Amino acid sequence: MTIERFPEPEPALAREHLPPAEEFLRWPPGLQAYGYRIVDRLFASRVVPRGAVPRELPRGIEIRPVYDAGGAAAGVAEFMDRNTVAGLLVMHDGRVVLERYGLGLRESDRWSTMSTIKSMTAMLVGVALADGALPGLDVPVVRYLPALAGSAYERVTVRHLLTMSSGVLWNESYPDRDSDVNRYSRSLANQVPGGVFDIMRRLPAAREPGAVWCYNSGDTYLLGAVLSAATGRRLADYMAERVWQPAGMEFDAFYTVESPDGQEIGGSRAGMALRDFGRFAQMVADDGRVAGQRLLPAGWVDEVSRPAFPLPSETLAMPAVQALRLGSYGYSWWLSTDGAMIARGFAGQFLYIHRQRRLVVVCLAAFPQPPHASAIDHDRDAEFMRFVDAAAGACGAGAGPG
Repeated sequence: MTIERFPEPEPALAREHLPPAEEFLRWPPGLQAYGYRIVDRLFASRVVPRGAVPRELPRGIEIRPVYDAGGAAAGVAEFMDRNTVAGLLVMHDGRVVLERYGLGLRESDRWSTMSTIKSMTAMLVGVALADGALPGLDVPVVRYLPALAGSAYERVTVRHLLTMSSGVLWNESYPDRDSDVNRYSRSLANQVPGGVFDIMRRLPAAREPGAVWCYNSGDTYLLGAVLSAATGRRLADYMAERVWQPAGMEFDAFYTVESPDGQEIGGSRAGMALRDFGRFAQMVADDGRVAGQRLLPAGWVDEVSRPAFPLPSETLAMPAVQALRLGSYGYSWWLSTDGAMIARGFAGQFLYIHRQRRLVVVCLAAFPQPPHASAIDHDRDAEFMRFVDAAAGACGAGAGPG
């Protein structure tokens, strides 16, 4: 006979309830606004430490952009309220001309980067090339990650990872609980040592490497692992030493890691403060220089922002892609048809950089996601672009086509 044992009674103490990490990509709106501020408490993480002295951001005269929102004139407050925006920063000619916080976000809080960190991690590839740690972009990935030998990544190169053209079969569907990206996300939530790498190693090949573009968060995970192996440094330490500290970032940032003391996730859910997002974007806008010091190798921003693949027709047909005027993909940066570089992340995270306009716009948000998004919601991506155009016009950078 089996005797059922019940847990010992516990005192009714005050306890904190945290959002379920394994449902990160499927949270309802009420959890998004809180959870995106505490990612380092939900997943294992590694600090990217700031330097001793932050670099002050110069400030200009505040702009008051007005744009069309469903037939009505709207300003900054309406844009934030209508689109559940937590942080908004506009810089022109290197000066802050607008800075706003919402949804309880504070200046020192680190909001989730989502996939915008892909574009930031890609910038470290240029640094590794200049350091001589990487001899070139056409080096096979298995040179640095030999455990991938015999897998679909056998003939994949660093360039293929940078341009998401590995040819490996990958499902990036966020609403699909059983998609590859959700299996990857659950592995992070469960902090499984080697879990993400094991998922990647088992994926089948779909196309020849370098033949077609296909968005794949796993490719950027492997890119980060290659950087760690090539440099002999943890990715967070390399970012801190070569970019974060010399750029004068104001706050510590963090990378999510797959497990305690594990590999950093180079392609998603890192965390940083709004102004430091802006400092990074401004460094890119200034061709890799900060206060006259070159942090990215000469020509690297040009190379990163050169189209590597036109977006395929099925991607171009997506409403969000059309709204954001995206036409091609570079080295882990989305490229718009009007000359902008865009680091784009899940649920409304944007780094918009238009070097010719000398314009930087950072948006941190909690756009509702399926299955919680309403079919009658307005197009938030299109509204973001209308706001960008209005901001450009307000600071004399040209209003654009919107």
